[in-house]
Order: sequence, then C-alpha cells, then structure tokens
Amino acid sequence: MRKISFFICLLLFFCACKSKKSIPETPRSVSIEGTSTDRTVTVEAWPGSENESAGNSRHKHGSKASQIINTAISFNGTRYKFGGTTNKGMDCSGLVFVSFQEHDVTLERASYMMATQGEEIKLKEVQKGDLLFFKTGRKNRINHVGLVVDKKGKDIRFIHSTTSRGVLISSLSEGYWNHAFTEARRVL
Repeated sequence: MRKISFFICLLLFFCACKSKKSIPETPRSVSIEGTSTDRTVTVEAWPGSENESAGNSRHKHGSKASQIINTAISFNGTRYKFGGTTNKGMDCSGLVFVSFQEHDVTLERASYMMATQGEEIKLKEVQKGDLLFFKTGRKNRINHVGLVVDKKGKDIRFIHSTTSRGVLISSLSEGYWNHAFTEARRVL
C-alpha cells in the first residue's frame, strides 16, 4: 500500500504544473514593489499594457487585485515544491492561495477546488486578478491555476508555479498553455 501511495504521489508531482515553452516575446521591464517581502521584483510588461500605466484600473477591484498580484510577483523565481507555500518552495495553487490569503481573501487550497469559487467568466472579459485554470495531466481534471497579471489585447499574462521552472510569468498565447486552458474565474 505504501508503494502504491508513493507511486501516486510521484505521478502527481510529475504531471501537475508543468511548463514546456518559454515566452518568445521581448517585453519591457517595470519594477514593482512586492508586498510580502522587502525585495523589489522586476516584472516584464508590454508597452501600452495595463501594467505600464499605474493609474489604469478598469475594474472595481483594481486596488485589491494589484496588491494580490504584487504579492504573487514577490515570489517570482521561487522553486517548485509540491504542497509548498513559502519562498523556499511553492506549487501553483499554493502561490495563488498565499497571495490571496495575505490580503484577507480566502480560497480553497487545491486548484480543482479553487475552480468552484467565484464566477466563471469569458476569456475576453478577463482582467488583472482573475484566475485561469488548466488541465495539464492525463486525467480530465483541473490541476493547474494561474493568476492574471497583465492583459494586452487578446494576450493574457499570468503568474504560476511550474515543476520545471518554478514561479514565473507566462503568456496564454503560448501553445502549451493555450491548449491546456480550461476556464477563467473571478473571485474578487
């Protein structure tokens, strides 16, 4: 029984939160102060994007969303750790859970459970602070989550934690993430 449990955990570890492609674009760098640590984190943003102009908040929860995003960005570069919720290691749902929790927003801990919270929205309605859910494994179940940090036109950038590269910002226009995308939800 222990061998089976170990094998299942190992299988989940390698199937969940995987990233295979890098961002092909060359965005501009913008510094944003992280709220959960004392360090400054450099975030890449496109010219003309919502991150470039600090006063451009198009939705009512802009301030809270920006605070949550800044917290998530403060973990940029943190290595992946299954079940992790600290700067020593973090998984995808741990990153989102901690980022929201630090600003008094309670979410479920697992990505498939987070996908039952808030309201489902159309991809074209996505704004900063919304959640993106993915099915990256062989099972037809949500097993990955990312937090929208920027939107330019139809392209959406989100922060998440992958087994291969840890916490990073990716683009939904990347083939892997575009194919694995399942739904978007607004919890704020």
